[in-house]
Amino acid sequence: MEIAEKNNGEFLSAEIARHEWDARFEPVRAKRIAPSLIPSEVIIPLENLDKVIQEITAEVKHPFILEGFATNSQEFVLLGFILHDERQFNFNLAYALSLSILNTAQKYQGRPYASGLYFIGFVEKIFGKDRVKKLTAFKKQVDPNKMMNPGKVLDNSFLSRGIELAGTLDPILKIFGNLAKAKDPGEVFKERKGIPGDIVWYAYACSQCGYCVDQCDQYYGRGWESQSPRGKWTFFKLLLEGEVEFTQRAVDTFLACTTCELCNRTCQLDLPNESSWLKLRGLLVDGLGYRTFPPFEIMANTMRQQSNIWGGYAKDRDKWIIDEVRDSIQEKAEYAFFPGCTSSFVEQDIAQSTALLLKEARIKYAYLGNKEQCCGIPMLVSGRWEVFNETAAKNIATMKQTGAKTVITTCPACWLVWEIYYRHWAKDNNIEYDLHAKHYADVLAEKIEAGEFKLAKELNLQATYHDPCHMGRAGARFKGPRTLINAIPGSNFREMRFHHYDAHCCGAVISLVADPKVASEIGASRIEEAIECGADTIITACPCCRVQLKISAEDNHLPIKIRDLSTLAAESLGYDIPCSDPVIDEKWAVFDRMIRMMTPWGMADMMAGLIPEMIEAMPDTYRNMMKMVMNAPEVFKEPMISMMKSVMPSLFPGLLPGIMDKVMPRMLEKVSEAIPMPGYLEEQMPNLMPKTMEVLMPKMLDEIIPYFLPKMADYLRRK
Repeated sequence: MEIAEKNNGEFLSAEIARHEWDARFEPVRAKRIAPSLIPSEVIIPLENLDKVIQEITAEVKHPFILEGFATNSQEFVLLGFILHDERQFNFNLAYALSLSILNTAQKYQGRPYASGLYFIGFVEKIFGKDRVKKLTAFKKQVDPNKMMNPGKVLDNSFLSRGIELAGTLDPILKIFGNLAKAKDPGEVFKERKGIPGDIVWYAYACSQCGYCVDQCDQYYGRGWESQSPRGKWTFFKLLLEGEVEFTQRAVDTFLACTTCELCNRTCQLDLPNESSWLKLRGLLVDGLGYRTFPPFEIMANTMRQQSNIWGGYAKDRDKWIIDEVRDSIQEKAEYAFFPGCTSSFVEQDIAQSTALLLKEARIKYAYLGNKEQCCGIPMLVSGRWEVFNETAAKNIATMKQTGAKTVITTCPACWLVWEIYYRHWAKDNNIEYDLHAKHYADVLAEKIEAGEFKLAKELNLQATYHDPCHMGRAGARFKGPRTLINAIPGSNFREMRFHHYDAHCCGAVISLVADPKVASEIGASRIEEAIECGADTIITACPCCRVQLKISAEDNHLPIKIRDLSTLAAESLGYDIPCSDPVIDEKWAVFDRMIRMMTPWGMADMMAGLIPEMIEAMPDTYRNMMKMVMNAPEVFKEPMISMMKSVMPSLFPGLLPGIMDKVMPRMLEKVSEAIPMPGYLEEQMPNLMPKTMEVLMPKMLDEIIPYFLPKMADYLRRK
C-alpha cells in the first residue's frame, strides 16, 4: 500500500478488481494485439519494487506490458511482455531486452523466476546453495545417466553459457534491442499464401495455451489434437512457414467442426476461431476448389432443385399445416413464420406445435409456404457459398413481400441466419435489410412475462435443457426457452453441469456429416451430463439437436427421453400432436447410409460392383487391355495386374468422365439397392446423382483409387 501511494498508484474498484482476478490465468491475452510476445519474469525484493519498475519502463522503448503479484511479505514477481512480431528478423534482436530486464532486477538483488534451459548459471541465486547441493546429490543418486531433463536446472549447457555471456554485453544489446522495432500491425495484417491477413495474424497470435483443447468436441470426439483450434492454428503456422501444404485431408480438418463456438468462449485471447474456420471453408471449397464432404453436394443439388436439404418436393413444403392454424396465417403481417426445412419435411410436429402455440398467444403471421427456401446454413458452413448466396437472395426478396419486420423460427440455425448472416450478406451486397428474427421460445416467453400466455396441463417430468449452440453461445438466447419450460406445470427443471455459455454441443452440423460415429459419441457425452443431473428428459429447442440427441441415445443405449420444447408446450395446452419419431427414423436411415456410401471407401465399394460395366464403357484400347489381362495365363496375369495398378491412377481421371455417363443407369440401381429410399427421393435420383458425381468424382478420385484398385485387381484375377 505504501509503495502504491508513493508511486501515485491507486486501488482498483471492486468491479475492475474482480475482472482482473477472473483473468488471472490469462496472462498472454496481449498476443491478440502483438501477435508475438517477448517475456521476462523476475523475482525482486519488495523494498526495491519501485526502483525496478521505474528503471525497466525507462529502458524498454517498445510497447511493454508489466504485471506482478506478491509471493510473500518480502518478494514480488514481475512478469513483463514486450509486444513484437516473430515473423520479423527484428524480433530476434529485441529479445535481448529480456536479458536487460533480468540485469536490472539483479542490480536490485533480484533473480530469475526459474532456471529452466536458459538460466542454469543462476541456480544458486534461484534455489540457494544448500538446496542446489541437495538437488545435485539426489539427481546423481536417482539419475546417474542424466536422462531426466538433460541440460536443465543443474546441467550446464552451451545455451546457458551464451546467456551469461550476453549479460555482459547488455549495454550494446540494449541499444540494438530498442532499435529493433516491430512494424505497425496495419502493415503486416496482410494476405500470405492466399490466406486472409486476419487469419494469418491469428495463427501467430495463438498462445498455444491449450484452453481450447479439452472443451473442443472435435477433440473429445476423436482424441486428435489436430482437430482442436490449437492444432489448426499450429497447422497454419507451419503452412505459412513452408513446412506443410494444404491437402484434402487437411481441408477436412477445417470442415469437420460442429460450429459450436465453445473454442471462442474458452480462448484466453478471444480469437474468433469458429468464424475463421467459416471463412476458410468458403475459401478452400468455393475459392481453391477442394471438395466439401460429399453429402453436402447432394444437399446443394436438392436445394437448387427443391429448395430444401432433405430432398422433399418443394410443392410439399406446406403439408405440415393443420386446419387448426390456418386462420392464423395472413398474406401480410408484422410477423412471418419460417419453420425451416427440418420442421417442414421431417419433424412436422415441431412446425405444427409452434403454430398452435402462436395461435394460443394470439399472434398472426405471414408464411412463405412453398416459396420458402432452406435458410442456407448447410451451404454456408460446408463452403458452398455460391449456393448460400443464391438462397439468401431468394429468401430475403420473398420475405420482403410479406411486409414482415420479425421472422419467427423453430430452428436456432435459421434464427442465426436471419438475424446475423443475412444481415451481413445484405450489407456486402448493398441490399436494404430491416428484418429481425426471434425464436418462438423468445416470442412466447415475452407473452408469459406479460401475463398474456399460460400453460395449464401438468406434465410429470424431471427435465433439463440442452442449449443449442446456434441460439445460445452464438446468440445469447438463454432466457426464453427456460421461461417456457418453467411455465410448464410439472417440468421439475434442473440445469446440467455445463449450461448457458458453457453448454456442450450435441455433435450435429458438419461433424454429423463427416463422421456419424464421432457425432454420436459427442452427443452421448451431453446425454450423460443430463443423466448425471437426475433428468429423465432432455428438452431442446432445435430440430437438429433433437435428431442428434435421439440418435446418440439410441446408439449408446442411454435411458433418457429426448423432447422438443414446442411439442411439450403444446401438450401442456392439451393438444395431441402425432410424434415425428418414426419419420425421423426413416429419413435418418437414408441420410446415414448416404453418408457412409459417399466416403472414399464406400464409393470404391460401389464402383467395385460396377467393374464389368466400367470395363465395357472404356475406349476400345483400354477395354481390350483389361480383357487381355483377364484371359492371360496365370504365369503372366500377376505381372500384368501389377502393371495395370501402376498406370491406372494416371489414366483414370481421363477415362472416368466417359465411363460415368455410360454406367450411370447401373449406378442408380446400385444406389437404390444400398439405400432404401422413399419414392419421392428415388424419383429425383436420376437428376441428383449425375450432377453430384460430376462435381465429386474429379475431386475424390485420388482418395477412391487406393481402395478401388485392389478390388479391380481381385476381379481381374478371378476372371
